[in-house]
Amino acid sequence: MTLETTLAAIRPADGEAMTAARDLQARLTKPAGSLGALEELSVRLAGLAGVCPPPLPEPATVAVFAGDHGVHAQRVSPWPQEVTAQMVANFVAGGAVVNAFARQTGADVMVVDVGVAIPLHGGPNLLDANVRRGTRDMTVGPALTREEALAAVEVGIRVAETLVEQGAKALLTGDMGIANTTPAAALIAAFTGVSAGVVTGRGTGIDDETLAHKVAVVTAALDRHSPDPADPLGVLATVGGLEHAALTGFILGAAACRVPVIVDGVIAASAAVTAAAFAPDAVAAMVAGHRSVEPGAGIALAHLGLEPLLDLGMRLGEGSGAVLALPVVQAAVRVLHEVATFDSAGVSEK
Repeated sequence: MTLETTLAAIRPADGEAMTAARDLQARLTKPAGSLGALEELSVRLAGLAGVCPPPLPEPATVAVFAGDHGVHAQRVSPWPQEVTAQMVANFVAGGAVVNAFARQTGADVMVVDVGVAIPLHGGPNLLDANVRRGTRDMTVGPALTREEALAAVEVGIRVAETLVEQGAKALLTGDMGIANTTPAAALIAAFTGVSAGVVTGRGTGIDDETLAHKVAVVTAALDRHSPDPADPLGVLATVGGLEHAALTGFILGAAACRVPVIVDGVIAASAAVTAAAFAPDAVAAMVAGHRSVEPGAGIALAHLGLEPLLDLGMRLGEGSGAVLALPVVQAAVRVLHEVATFDSAGVSEK
């Protein structure tokens, strides 16, 4: 699907299915409200699917979108840029944290080169969808042209659509890109109106001096471009990254297919607020997997009205937190499928 047809396919949550899910939760053999956030999650997923109970969110695939960033030249990260390509090879070989977590939870891992600077060798789970070899430096000019940003968004849409066609019932966001927390902070600031100093975090771990410099870099990019949140494609083009744009499309594609998408950390959260700017109803498909310690992630999730399922002090990225949250999401739906009602079990109500 194109961006235009994808946006046209996104609809609000189904109120009747949500009411049916709340009614069913009230009749299950447990005290009302005793499953806390899992109950409301099951209701939201029923609204997304338009049926109660909703389909079990399995099988699931995490798509790791990878790209490089011209703003790396501004020394916002201590890691060399070639680590992006090296880590992509590690994902393909199955040696990263996200791979280990995926094996634990039964999720598949797909890696998508949407903007890595170094050409990559193929692999059975690596998709070559490179739009350009990294973005331009957003402090000097726009990171992308509008055409490049649109192409990256549509990569994400196609990946989501293809995975759903292949049978995926849940999609999970993953990312890789040295320096990608810098454009993520710029995106979150642009869409939430919160200042760069508040949304910018330490990324892979930087000292106070580098953090202050990183805040100044994000501020300079925002001042240079004055991105308009009413023009989300323009915001992506000026201060976004190729993996951020692809993740935006991935989230929109999931929403159009009415399949839940579990949002990982700050990179995914920046894509989620971008997706919501394109289509506010896309939020119905989003599940916040965990609370990243990156400050921008919490600000973005609050902007979307999403409460994360896990809080483990993580800030890795890759999709790691989303994959850990997958069994929780599955359990929330399984309750509606498998737990007996008071009537069926012959259990007395109070």
